[in-house]
Amino acid sequence: MEFFCYHRDRAGSAALRGELLEAHWGYMDRFAAEMIARGPTFADGGEAPTGSVHIVDLPDPAAARAFAFDEPNYQAGVYRDVLLRRWRNLLGRTMWDFPGGPSGGRRYLVLGFGSGPAADLDVPRDRGELIAYGPLLSDDGVFRVGTAALVRAAGPDAARAVLTAGRHAGIEVHEWEFGGRR
Repeated sequence: MEFFCYHRDRAGSAALRGELLEAHWGYMDRFAAEMIARGPTFADGGEAPTGSVHIVDLPDPAAARAFAFDEPNYQAGVYRDVLLRRWRNLLGRTMWDFPGGPSGGRRYLVLGFGSGPAADLDVPRDRGELIAYGPLLSDDGVFRVGTAALVRAAGPDAARAVLTAGRHAGIEVHEWEFGGRR
């Protein structure tokens, strides 16, 4: 089962995040084989961390909750909240398989939250800049509650355009980069 996990940073927690970097990476190393995508989000032109994205393939919802809430930054109070949803990998690959590689161009996390009829059921035709793409699902996997995408784009407006305008109750766009050890 695939899960989308977005830990959002608590205001003023950047120093603590920095202190825990090795513990965070060590924790994530334990899930290397299950990882579909990972990486931090930023504000202020990539200078200020705002959260961490992890898309993982785990056995069940209990394992996903343990993954999200046993994470060292979460345990220490770096994060203010966690978005944890079932997810479906419509591209069938990991971020490391993205033909564009980990560098070059600007990268974004795009989250579309639904209300009413499901939107963006299919992968966009121009999938060349998509790093990861799939639906956010209810806990039982039956209902679609939104869409999550990682995309390379010229800017936030171009990133937002991977989702259908007017079909979501809200769309968030966050600067994002490939995560992991450097």
